[in-house]
Amino acid sequence: MTRDPHTQQPAYLLEVTGVKKAFGPVVALKNAEFALRRGSIHALCGGNGAGKSTFLSILMGFIQPDGGSIFINGERCEFHHPKEALAAGVAIVQQELSAIPDLTVAENIWLGREPRRLGFVDFATMNQRTRDLLQELDFHLSATEKMRNLSIAEQQLVEIAKALSHANADIIIMDEPTSAIGEEDAQKIFQTITRLAQKGKGIIYVSHRLSEIFQIADSYTIFRDGAYIHEGFIADITREQLIEHIIGGEYDSEFAKFNQPGEEVMMEVKNLRWRNKIKDISLHLRRGEILGIYGLVGSGRSEFLDLVFGINHADSGTIQLGDTVLGRHSPKEAIDSGIAYVTEDRKQTGLVLCRSVSENINIASFGAISRSGFINEKREQARASEMIKRFNVKTPDGDQIVGNLSGGNQQKVVLGRWALLDPEVLLLDEPTRGIDVGAKKEIYRFMSEFALKNKGIIMVSSELSEIIGMSDRILVFRDGQLAGELTAAQATQAELMKLAV
Repeated sequence: MTRDPHTQQPAYLLEVTGVKKAFGPVVALKNAEFALRRGSIHALCGGNGAGKSTFLSILMGFIQPDGGSIFINGERCEFHHPKEALAAGVAIVQQELSAIPDLTVAENIWLGREPRRLGFVDFATMNQRTRDLLQELDFHLSATEKMRNLSIAEQQLVEIAKALSHANADIIIMDEPTSAIGEEDAQKIFQTITRLAQKGKGIIYVSHRLSEIFQIADSYTIFRDGAYIHEGFIADITREQLIEHIIGGEYDSEFAKFNQPGEEVMMEVKNLRWRNKIKDISLHLRRGEILGIYGLVGSGRSEFLDLVFGINHADSGTIQLGDTVLGRHSPKEAIDSGIAYVTEDRKQTGLVLCRSVSENINIASFGAISRSGFINEKREQARASEMIKRFNVKTPDGDQIVGNLSGGNQQKVVLGRWALLDPEVLLLDEPTRGIDVGAKKEIYRFMSEFALKNKGIIMVSSELSEIIGMSDRILVFRDGQLAGELTAAQATQAELMKLAV
């Protein structure tokens, strides 16, 4: 434990030394070192598989380390259960949402800590506490709304409110808190984080959006391959230097864009309407083009992709791909017509987490490797191996359970599934959410290669740098309507935000 030489008080709110963790033969952490000062917003950086999630799980008592020490306010701590970590003042906003869909916002926030009166839950008090908390955070949510009715971004705001509802929390872990949130809500979260730090709380901030780290954090620590690599102050490092530390090699450019849009229109959407969320949207996609869609939460971006893929049925309007007009079509009919869809929540709607990598890659095309109802396992494995190699999926083999892979590798599995079908149009909703810079670049390269084959991509992203860096044209949605169109050359972050709000 390190002490301040002047006061002899603990120098750090949190100090971690030599923490190790292995899962059988797999070493997740070799030598984790971390020090958090009071009032600091400290970025924990590293690629997928660097050991960040294991480290945070140890801090929260989800798993126990094999060695090393953790000190909070100078006191050595060992957490065998999350309740012990919470009691010691450590709270977490997790990347993976943990909402109970049929409970309200208030019930999710205070689950297990409900105020009671005469032995029964005091709903009036609980709802009022929730309204007060949401108002303080400037989160425009209803305390009594059921979680299943909220968007992914709104559910993320509830997770943040839940973590901050622990009044004694002095150490707050933010694990990708803005990965499903638009720019406007992200700024609200940054304001909240800054206020917490000003009150003397310590924030551990984890994000693959490097622009956020340079905006919000004052210091950083880098893990790579389960080991501590480097630490310092944000003011003393450039974006390029930070990336080189993370990837362990020389950095050239963030985006891999080399597709060449043509003039031929391959897909056209006319006057699409759905409920009160999509209001007369018309657009077209050219061959060889990456068409970006930007907008704030609630603008209708994801709802539009759901309509194109047939998850929901439009009230009116047409979708035409080549000579095929799609009416009240199903996802299967969309796939048969040459449309593939990578949804924003890979764990909920993109993958079967308890099944193997091979099964997940082949799941959309089992018909091509089946006969009389039986799957040809040899062909299944061969096709999976081809996609594992093509997308550089880090897995021992195709039999690995996909839920055990890092987020970036899971996303590559989803892309491998659709690449097997060789679609004409690829719909991408937040394609690099929660993915490190190395995996991002591999996905960007795949996108450019796909479009270069005279195919088309429609990409929804909340990350302004990604939208500008990878799109040939950008459409901005606002309140279910098309608010504007910009070429990549015209687009700036300020101009996109002006159209979106």
